[in-house]
This record gives sequence, C-alpha cells and structure tokens, in this order.
Amino acid sequence: MLDHLGNLERTHYCGDLRTDHVGQTVTLMGWVNGRRDHGPLTFVDLRDREGFVQVVLNEERAGGDAHQRGKTIRNEYVICVRGTVVRRSEETINPKIPTGEIEVHVTEMYVLNDAKTTPIPLNDDKGAPAAEDTRLKYRYLDLRRPSMQANIRLRHKMTSTIRSYMDGQGFLEIETPMLIRSTPEGARDFIVPSRLHAGEFYALPQSPQLFKQLLMIAGFDRYFQIARCFRDEDLRADRQPEFTQLDVEMSFPRMETVFQVMEGLVVELCALKNIPVTLPLPRMTYDEAMRRYGSDKPDTRFGMELVDLTETVRGSDFIPYQKALESNGQVKAIVAKGKADYARKTLDDFTDWLRKDFKAGGLGYAKVLAEGVSSPLTKGVGEELMAKIVAATGAETGDMVFIVAGSAAVVAAALSALRLEIGKREKLYDPNQFNFLWVTEFPMFEYHEEDNRWYAMHHPFTSPRDEDLERFAGENPDLGGVRAKAYDLVLNGVEIGGGSIRIHRQDIQQQIFRILGFTDEDARRRFGFFMDALSYGTPPHGGIALGLDRLVMLFSGESSIRDVMAFPKTASASDLMCESPGPVDDYQLKELRLKIVT
Repeated sequence: MLDHLGNLERTHYCGDLRTDHVGQTVTLMGWVNGRRDHGPLTFVDLRDREGFVQVVLNEERAGGDAHQRGKTIRNEYVICVRGTVVRRSEETINPKIPTGEIEVHVTEMYVLNDAKTTPIPLNDDKGAPAAEDTRLKYRYLDLRRPSMQANIRLRHKMTSTIRSYMDGQGFLEIETPMLIRSTPEGARDFIVPSRLHAGEFYALPQSPQLFKQLLMIAGFDRYFQIARCFRDEDLRADRQPEFTQLDVEMSFPRMETVFQVMEGLVVELCALKNIPVTLPLPRMTYDEAMRRYGSDKPDTRFGMELVDLTETVRGSDFIPYQKALESNGQVKAIVAKGKADYARKTLDDFTDWLRKDFKAGGLGYAKVLAEGVSSPLTKGVGEELMAKIVAATGAETGDMVFIVAGSAAVVAAALSALRLEIGKREKLYDPNQFNFLWVTEFPMFEYHEEDNRWYAMHHPFTSPRDEDLERFAGENPDLGGVRAKAYDLVLNGVEIGGGSIRIHRQDIQQQIFRILGFTDEDARRRFGFFMDALSYGTPPHGGIALGLDRLVMLFSGESSIRDVMAFPKTASASDLMCESPGPVDDYQLKELRLKIVT
C-alpha cells in the first residue's frame, strides 16, 4: 500500500549530506537507486538531483513495519525516509561518492509511489547507456541518469552566469517575437499558418537578427537575449531544428568592443569548469585559417598544418596535377608524424572517404622510410619531384605525407577533414584543453556556380570593411575581394559564435540586396519595414550570437548537443517521446483553410 505525502517535508537533499550533519535528524525524499538485503539490515541507495546517500534500515531501530516494507521496495520507487545521520566506520567509507563518509539510520519510511522496471539503465556505472532512440523515447527516465543531470545543471549555471555578466555590462534582456514574417534566405523557415488571416503564414525565427537591430534603432544601446531559434534543415551532431543562442547587440561599437565584452564572458564561463584562459584570445584572419588549416574554424590544439605544394609541382607532366593547376586549383599536403606504418587498408579507407564525402579526385601518399621514400606517386611524378615534394613538406623518417590536388575548396575540405580524423584517431591533443580563437576578415560574398549568383557568406546585414567599399564601384566590381566586418568565435574546431558590425546606412543596404539578386520590389516585399527603419537615424551597431547548446556540449565533454538539451529531436527531426510531428484533426485544417496534398 502506498503512503500519502501528507505533512512530510524534506529537510535536506541526499547528495548534500556530509560529516557536518552527523547527529542530525533528517527527512529525505527521492528514488531508490539500489537495495541490498542483509537479513536484519537493508541498505538502500537513495538518489535525488544532488546525488546519492546510503540509508540503513535496521530491524531494531526502524521498527518491524518500516523494516519489512524496506524489503519490498525496488529500483525507482519513490520513498521518504526519516532518520539520523551517522558517521560510517573506517572500513565502510565509500570514497567514490561525496556522501561516502556518512549514512542515514532510518526510523521511519514511507513509500510514495512504485515503479515498473525501466526500459533503459539509469546507472552511469553500469556500462554504456541504451540506444539513443530508446533514450529519447523515454527521455524523462534518461534524464534521471547522473551524467544527464550534471549536463542540465551545467547548462543552468552557464545561463545564470551569462545573465549576471551581461547585466553587469549594462545589457538589457529583451524578448523578441516568435511569430514573424518569413524572409527566406539561407536555411529554410518553419512556417505557421494563420487562422485569422486565411492563406497567410507566420515563420518561426531563425534568429532575432532584424529585431535586435531594430532595438538599436529604438535606442536601447545594449541588448541581449537567450533566444530560442528554429531552422528547418538537415541535422548533424551539433544541429537541431530548435536551438538556443545567446544573442547580443550593441550600439556604436568597434569590433574591439565586441571582442572585449565577449572575452570577459568567456572568462566567467570558463571559471565554472576551472578552465584556464588567457586574454586577449588569439586571432587569425580567414585567409590565414584557410591557408594553414583548410578550415575557417580550425582546431589549433595540434599542428599538422597544410603545406602548399602548388609551386613545387608546377610544370610536372603528372596529369592530376596538371589538370588541377590548369583549372586554377591547388596541390597541398599534410604530414602525419610517425605514421609511415599506416596499413594499406587504412589508406584505402581514407581515400574512399575523401572521394565520397569531399569529391576529392584521390589521395596521394608517401611513406618516408630509412631506406627512402615509398609512394605509388613516384611512378607518375618521378623520383626527383617526389624527393622535392617530401622536402617541401619537411617530412622526416617515419612520417607519412598525404597529398590532395583539385580546386581550392576541395583541397581545403579534404585535407582539413583528414587532419581532424588523424588528430582524433592518434590522440594528438588533450581533450581537456580549450583553445579559443577569433577568426576575422571573412569574405563578404561567396559565389555559387550551380545557380550563377553571389550569396552573403554570413547574412545580408553584415557591413563590408570601410577600405573595401570602393571595390563595389564601377561596371565590374571586385565582389570576391570584398571583406566583411565579420568574425567568428571558435573553440577546439567548433564554431560557437558568429557576429559582425552591421550595415546602418540605407544606401549600402540597398546596394547589398541588389548584389545578392534582390530586385527593389523583392527587397521591399521582404524587408520593407526594416529599410524604412534605417532611414530614421540608425546608429552604427553590431553584435554576435553564441550557440548555447554547442558551448554546453564542449564544456561538458559530450559529442552531441542532444546530450545537453532536456528534450531534443532525433536526427530526423522527430520527437520519439511525444510522437511528433503528427497529424492534426480535419477540423483544424478546415479552420486554417489547408488541405493535405499527397
């Protein structure tokens, strides 16, 4: 028979008890994490959000009824115990848990609810957790696991720290709308049909971008928001259809202003995990990052930088190199130190992976051995050029050289991915090391061959650098040479934030829209309200958005943001627990004037 809570009131959390509480009478409530029956003694591990404590039901002290009921409880039963905190004897101390020096000798016990056998293991020390789909279906149980509780607690501490710090820096927390106008550019919008306006739709915000700029026009000067955002896009380990970001905007800033404010926040957040950080954070231009690492979000915890062999192989009659250079491409390499012993299967796997995922034409490699260089490439390029290639890379005996030829984009993507894979595989970096990096001077535009047009690399409200404005002039503007006042904050090879100084002049904003292929009518239809606002004394302004989910993921040491979100979606954007998305009733569709077309 189950008991009622009645007038019972908890005095302490289980995980908070220490030797300072010895002799005190306490009332604890929580879940049974385990039970061990030793005849006249029953030991129960009681768990709540703060941790575990051992409670002891002694037949003499607890009384017959409480002791007997203690033998019937099972894992995940919800119970309340009242008893005295006692110091454990030396031989029974458990150094693995914070409460391991004490235990609670029970005088009263109440069973508040029973529980079925859980479909997933809840003890982190019992091996790997269940399959992810099962964990997500029973997320309310998965969240009971101590590691998941720790992740959610860390997330809370980080958001609390953010709010306190931003308030201290003079920022106002202001909420922006969740139902907005669809302005498709970049990722797909989630659209919401309107019942009151038949045939018309809202969109869920991909970010509060325009609203935070409008708040600067409104004169609030410094704004922040821990904002919920939505993007209808394909998912990865660090992507979700709904996610949370720290959104920041300020008036009259230089880029240095944004950097200083955000670096101060980095220090505060790192203090939560005792992570050392030195200011100012390192900086690297986009061009340097691409040249050295093949990525605009480089992991700088280890070397293995890209080596440009383009001039070394120029003039070679080796067909793959000839074709690459004739197409204004590149030939680059990386050196895996001490890895000349990679097996042929490993090399073939690398080659197949880069061909399939990165469209690389192939992967050349050369083993530097004591007796000389061993490479399938030697037959095509000759021994003399092979020796020059190895010398140009600085490879030494025992090293492996990997070479990719092709367009600059393919070479960068393939070698960057291979570098990261080898770094992870060979444990070339300390996983507890945190390397922050500002990447600056991004290109303003990127050209897409498939639809023959320019796109904004960040978003169309990013300001070009002052010195590059003249590149817009004339009949043949040098759009590829325009740099933006844009910057990304990178941590261990993961982009955790991106921002820019914004366009605050209406004439420049109109010019950017035209470059991006918007007619004046298109721009007016999509952004007319914003263009009007720019004409009413808009101050120079800029800001940044940090991905909160990614930050918590990195700080907690997880590999997926799903492990730091309370109720995430699957890789197919489904909620297995709530079984959404799902159908709606016909009357709802009728109210919205919608019809399902299959």
